Amino acid sequence: MTQQPATAPAPVLSARGVRKSFGHVEVLRGIDLDVEAGETVVILGPSGSGKSTFLRCINLLESLYGGRILVDGRDVGFEVRGDRLHELAPDEIARRRRDIGMVFQQFNLFPHMTAFENIIEAPVGVKGEKRAEATERARALLAQVGLSGREDAYPRQLSGGQQQRVAIARALAMRPKLMLFDEPTSALDPELVGEVLQTMKQLASQGLTMVVVTHEISFAREAADRVVFMDGGLVVEEGKPEDVIDNPRHERTRSFLARFL
Repeated sequence: MTQQPATAPAPVLSARGVRKSFGHVEVLRGIDLDVEAGETVVILGPSGSGKSTFLRCINLLESLYGGRILVDGRDVGFEVRGDRLHELAPDEIARRRRDIGMVFQQFNLFPHMTAFENIIEAPVGVKGEKRAEATERARALLAQVGLSGREDAYPRQLSGGQQQRVAIARALAMRPKLMLFDEPTSALDPELVGEVLQTMKQLASQGLTMVVVTHEISFAREAADRVVFMDGGLVVEEGKPEDVIDNPRHERTRSFLARFL
């Protein structure tokens, strides 16, 4: 009996022909990108290149103009019926979005809640987890991001770097299959950037599937499995960090990186 070859697992993220316009301005002009389980992909590019818009399309904070995005093999906002795509109901979109964690430039913590309360709010209120289970996980996550003992601190009592680490713990509390980071250090004072990047490096080393938009070239070099350079709403080139950062093929990539290296 001939043994059939094993089927490769589907990518955690698969984007095909993703397009997005704001009015007459086409911001994404056909993005193709796969991200495998456990992979850390860093997206670099100039302001206005479409990086953050692409991230927001992945979890439907922005609607697509064209193309498809699948997370864990399922369309985020649509389902196939026959040979056509049909938009899902809002409650089903919300359910599928739970598999995607996102950390923004701003921390977006609830100011009237403690760090601990911020973390357990969604697991208990959205996923219906038992409070005892969510509580135990919240303590473990705060320890993981280096904030043991700050459970009862309110956002105003935390530095910007600490608030961003609480935001990371809050996203992880939903047990996402994919984590998105949209320039998570851009709102921080320079001396606080390192503590957030160190937390993200640890997550990458633990095999969390991550897509990170950032201008932190050192993070891309040290933590990324793959670097993607975007410009003008397109993927210009991608590859291993040492290839894209140290030996870029395209003049546009070389010009961009020359400002940082």
